[in-house]
Amino acid sequence: MKHYAGTVRYNVLNWLEKNKDPLNDTVVAVLKVSKGNALLPEIWSEYVTQEEQANAAKSGGGGARKGKSGSFMTVSMMYRESLNNLMTMLHKTHPHFIRCIIPNEKKASGVIDATLVLNQLTCNGVLEGIRICRKGFPNRTLHPDFVQRYSILAAKEARVSDDAKVNAGSVLQALVNQKKLSDEQFRIGHTKVFFKAGVVAHIEDLRDEKLNEIILQFQCRVRWYNAAQEYGERKRQLNSYIVLQRNIRSWCVLRTWPWFLLFGKLKPQLKCGKMAEEIEKMAEESKILDAEAKKLEAERKVKEEAYNKLNAEKGKLLEQLEMTKGGSQAIEEKLTKLNTAKQEIEKSLNDAADKLSEQEERNADCEKQRKRAVQEADNLKRNIEALESSLAKSQEEKAAKENQIRSLQDEMNSQDEMIGKINKEKKQLEEQQRQLIDDLQNEEAKAAQASRLRGKLEQTLDEMEEAVERERRIRAETEKAKRKVENELKTMQENIDEMSNLRSEAEANLKRKEAEIHALGVRIEDEQAMANRLLRQSKENAARIIEIEDELEHERQNRAKADRARAELQRELDELNERLDEQNHQFQAQQELNKKKDSELIKMRRDLEEKNMAQEDQLASLRRKNNEQITDLTNTLDGLQKAKTKLDKEKGVLQKELDDMNSSVDSETRQRVEHERLAKQYEIQVSELQQKVDEQTRQINEYTGGKSRLINDNGDLARQVEELEIQLASINRAKIETLRRENKTYTQEIRDITEQISQGGRNYHDVQKAVRRLEQEKDELQRALDEAEAALEAEESKVLRSQIEVQQIRSEIEKRIQEKEEEFENTRKNHQRALESIQASLETEQKSKAELARAKKKLESDINQLEIALDHANKANVDAQKNLKRLFDQVKELQGQVADEQRLREEIRENYLAAEKRLAVALAESEDLGHRIEASERSKRQLELDQTDLKAQNTELIGNNAALTAMKRKVENDVQIARNELDELLGELKASEERSRKAAADADRLAEEVRSEQDHANHIDRQRKGLELLTKELQAKIDDAERAMVQFGQKALSKLEERIRSIEAEYNVEQRRHQEAVKGITKQERRARELQFQVEEDKKAFDRLQEMVEKLQQKIRVQKRQIEEAEEVATANLSKFRQIQLALENAEERAEVAENSLVRMRGGVRASQTAPALAKSN
Repeated sequence: MKHYAGTVRYNVLNWLEKNKDPLNDTVVAVLKVSKGNALLPEIWSEYVTQEEQANAAKSGGGGARKGKSGSFMTVSMMYRESLNNLMTMLHKTHPHFIRCIIPNEKKASGVIDATLVLNQLTCNGVLEGIRICRKGFPNRTLHPDFVQRYSILAAKEARVSDDAKVNAGSVLQALVNQKKLSDEQFRIGHTKVFFKAGVVAHIEDLRDEKLNEIILQFQCRVRWYNAAQEYGERKRQLNSYIVLQRNIRSWCVLRTWPWFLLFGKLKPQLKCGKMAEEIEKMAEESKILDAEAKKLEAERKVKEEAYNKLNAEKGKLLEQLEMTKGGSQAIEEKLTKLNTAKQEIEKSLNDAADKLSEQEERNADCEKQRKRAVQEADNLKRNIEALESSLAKSQEEKAAKENQIRSLQDEMNSQDEMIGKINKEKKQLEEQQRQLIDDLQNEEAKAAQASRLRGKLEQTLDEMEEAVERERRIRAETEKAKRKVENELKTMQENIDEMSNLRSEAEANLKRKEAEIHALGVRIEDEQAMANRLLRQSKENAARIIEIEDELEHERQNRAKADRARAELQRELDELNERLDEQNHQFQAQQELNKKKDSELIKMRRDLEEKNMAQEDQLASLRRKNNEQITDLTNTLDGLQKAKTKLDKEKGVLQKELDDMNSSVDSETRQRVEHERLAKQYEIQVSELQQKVDEQTRQINEYTGGKSRLINDNGDLARQVEELEIQLASINRAKIETLRRENKTYTQEIRDITEQISQGGRNYHDVQKAVRRLEQEKDELQRALDEAEAALEAEESKVLRSQIEVQQIRSEIEKRIQEKEEEFENTRKNHQRALESIQASLETEQKSKAELARAKKKLESDINQLEIALDHANKANVDAQKNLKRLFDQVKELQGQVADEQRLREEIRENYLAAEKRLAVALAESEDLGHRIEASERSKRQLELDQTDLKAQNTELIGNNAALTAMKRKVENDVQIARNELDELLGELKASEERSRKAAADADRLAEEVRSEQDHANHIDRQRKGLELLTKELQAKIDDAERAMVQFGQKALSKLEERIRSIEAEYNVEQRRHQEAVKGITKQERRARELQFQVEEDKKAFDRLQEMVEKLQQKIRVQKRQIEEAEEVATANLSKFRQIQLALENAEERAEVAENSLVRMRGGVRASQTAPALAKSN
């Protein structure tokens, strides 16, 4: 709603629904009698149901009329009823006026018309109150505070006595004596010094002047001290200059003195000085040698320390190695297994290398035999060619070639011998073949062992994958713990919200207290207005008293006039008596008239006496009432003045406290708004972080799912690889078995052929046919064997490709895992930063709680001050009651005085009765007195009205006192409630602080656990990577060994088969067999070169290790040699030092001898000089 002073906001949401909500009396009654929760009865304690109203009416009035029992009371009905009660209360009572000040006539906000405001303040009496306050002593200070602050103005007087009041009086008297103050400007009370307006500022100026004077004196003293120090320093410099000049003058005189010149010439020729120089040189040399020896010793120590350090580091490394060996039993067992496997593989490699060397030797032998066989085959070829030519010739010339057949038979016999030799060689080759088969079986066993080892390694890999899965579960548990911490953080946020709600309730209570303080301020202002009104009434009563006193003075003057008139009437009466005696006869004539007049006069006298008595009674009552009112007003004025001063003080204190509390409330509201803003920001950040965490957890779950799928795929691929390897091994075994069987069949066939060949040339053609057939079969078998080898190579290439793909997949999985771990680390860091920010916000909340605690303490101090002020008010009330008793005593005394005056008035009345004769004058005076009586009656009525007003004021004051006592009780109850609320808030604050500490400790513990789990995961990842690398290397070595064994076995078998075929088919196919043998030899040489290269690489690695060991040993030897050389140098230097020391001792002895001789020479010279002097003297 728009208002000229500003915009007023009303919240009208859901008012219609709120007005329609009925309050069920049954539900309220059930809630009021519930015993499980003590809060519900307290909430509904003030609500009165219809049954309770009926019961109260029955118990109170008996036959009270029943209300409507069928309808419920709505909220709007409650509001309307409370409004009606308020209006009836306002109509029944007489509320005080409310002082409203209009800032301007334009009804514009922010505009103040100064003249209009001053005029209103003047009319309201505010400026008059300020002026009255300025007439008194508004400024006051306790005696100790006054002496402590202003003792500098009169230091001696401030130390006169131990009593602060005496010291304050002496200080003020000193200021009066110094003409700086006057006696009218201050007053000394029992506990305070009172000053008029502006006096304290004047005393402060005097204090500032005194401080300025003291500081100037202090600065002068400091400058004097610095000048004295500088003067002493310059005086010392002058004395030093004089000494220097005196020494320079002495030197100038000495440098031209002949004896000094002679001394300068003789001094270089003295041997004692040269000895000293030599001694100094030798001492310097000895020092240099000592320094070199120390340096060498230090170098030796450094080298020894380095050697010891190296040994210690070596020991530490060994210990660390042992610790790392003994650190994890599983890893050690795995390492031992791997080492044993490695040793077995190395042994197998060494055995294979030995066998390779033996096989190379055998190959060399076979090569030699092959060369011999080639030569023999060449010879046989030549012979076969010759035989073919001879056979052709024999076919043409059968008869002519029979002799040649015989010769050929002879040659066949020789060839049979050669075949026997070849058979022997064949048997030897068969034995070699059996040996190779046995070796192959051994290699197969080793390959099986290697496959078992690979299975073990795969098992270890599975265990490592299980460890990774376990780490993943641990990570999931940590994420659960993180979510738990986040939930706890949410609960903490809710607790913080509850604390903010409690804080808002405390602020509402504070506002309520401020409203009550404002009401007290308004009541104080009302009391002040009442005091002003009483002051005005006292002024009016004083003016009225002055008027009454003037009237009394006028009455006294009239009484004096009446006395004088009475005296004149008495004199005239005497004269009238004389005349009466003379005119007695006239008296008798007028006796009847006189009787009438006497009766009228008696009547008038009676009336006059009654009027006089009534007037005197009225005057006495008026005086009594006036005196009572004066005493009451003076007492009430004094009490109100004191109460006003106290209330002014308390108002100033309360105003300051109110300002402080307003400022603190403003700061608290600002802080609360800032905290709410920060809380909202943090909530937004937390929600964003929660969304990010959810997104990241979803991505992690996706990645973990993808990883599990890849692991499953990897396992499937590994199983496929194993199946392929198993198939390959089975194929190899099957091929080897088939080759063995074929070899056996071939050997059997060769035996049959050899038997057929041994039978003779009659079966030669059949043999040639069989040889050709066998050659064809051999070629087909060779092609099949080449195809099988090609298939094997293709399968091996597929296996290699699958292994490479598996390795790539593993590397990709590891990269993804590493990336996800980095993302998890980043999220963890973000969460850590968020936790740190939340911790900072918690710290700010704790600071705000501490500030609230300080505000609570301040409020408690304010409440204590209010309690003290209430105690002072009660004391003032007691003092006012004492003053009332004293005033009643004074009233009694005044009543005695009024009785005395009544007696005097009766005497005056008796004297006044003598003035009956001058009736006309008395009647005139009585008329005047009648007018005065009417005026006095008017004044009496006015005084009665004033009396009724005073009674009303008295009742009002009594009501105010009762209201103040009720307010005191209410304030005490509020204070108790506030204390209970503060205790509850303190308990909740302690609980929330405990929860925050627990949450912080849990967060730290979880952070430590996450960090340790991260470190453990990193360590396990490093171990896993190392083991994977080791397994890869071992797998590569196993694959190489398997390939080498397979290739070696296959090639050896092919070589032997080729050799057997070459021996079996020694006719017409020697060239192809030779080429095939050359191919096999080239392959074998290539494999041998590869093995040789690998062996050389191993040898190079071993040589590098050996070189490193030799270098380290060489370094150790060099260091030992350097240490020995340093020790030799040290011993040599020590021997030199000893020699120099001996030479120095000899030189010292020679110097002592020279000094003794010099002393003797000096003694001789002195004796020679003293002898002539004695002779001269004689």
